Amino acid sequence: MTTLLELKGVSKQYGNDTLALSDVNFSVKEGEFVSVIGPSGAGKSTLLRCINRMIDASSGEIIFDNVDIMNFNKRELRRLRTQIGMIFQHYNLVNRLSVIENVLHGRLGYKSTFAGILGLYNEEEKRQAIQMLGLLGLEEQVYKRCDQLSGGQKQRVGIARALIQDPKMLLCDEPIASLDPNASKVIMDYLKDVSTTMGITVIVNLHQVDVALSYSDRIIGVSKGSIVYNGSPKDITTEQIHEIYGSEAGDLIMDMGGRNAG
Repeated sequence: MTTLLELKGVSKQYGNDTLALSDVNFSVKEGEFVSVIGPSGAGKSTLLRCINRMIDASSGEIIFDNVDIMNFNKRELRRLRTQIGMIFQHYNLVNRLSVIENVLHGRLGYKSTFAGILGLYNEEEKRQAIQMLGLLGLEEQVYKRCDQLSGGQKQRVGIARALIQDPKMLLCDEPIASLDPNASKVIMDYLKDVSTTMGITVIVNLHQVDVALSYSDRIIGVSKGSIVYNGSPKDITTEQIHEIYGSEAGDLIMDMGGRNAG
């Protein structure tokens, strides 16, 4: 499998005293499903946003599809972001617009500003949007306003919007943090399915260790801006979960249902 993403010595400094990321090194292969776990404030969101340059890393190299993206200009970034879909914790939808209109926003990176403002989408794009919504079980909701949907449905619209970009990679920032367990399972099943059937690389930030263990090909554990674990879900030990989560680890290990993590 080809390497799609590589981070070399990536750090992010805010002001003089806050080091959000410290010397982060890892690579991700095409089609891999990687979960980034760690407590709130560990640097997970900063890490994801550095990968698509929503935040500029302070130092290091970020190589996506064999190109270092650290010095990209606006036009190059726009093209890069068509290749990297983003799924957000709070959905980032336009509530007053319909489901299909929100999904079509995923095509904006391919449009001129003028076409984007006027919402000029062709029949093929509309057909694709309806097909994506069908894949995600939302065929009944195509023309509903987004503020009429449940949280789980909104997150599926967010996935459809990312997929219609035709990306090579999806970055998912705590996609199930606002959802109940049933809706969470639906979202994670869809993300795993996207990775398996479409060959799209998925990097997902999760707080829930048990979910990460169930779905991932690989787990990256982040603590205080540094990577403290990078390996198979099968190999992670209780000690390593303690190292990642500190004082929160006890509760998380209980949540894992007494799974033998040692």
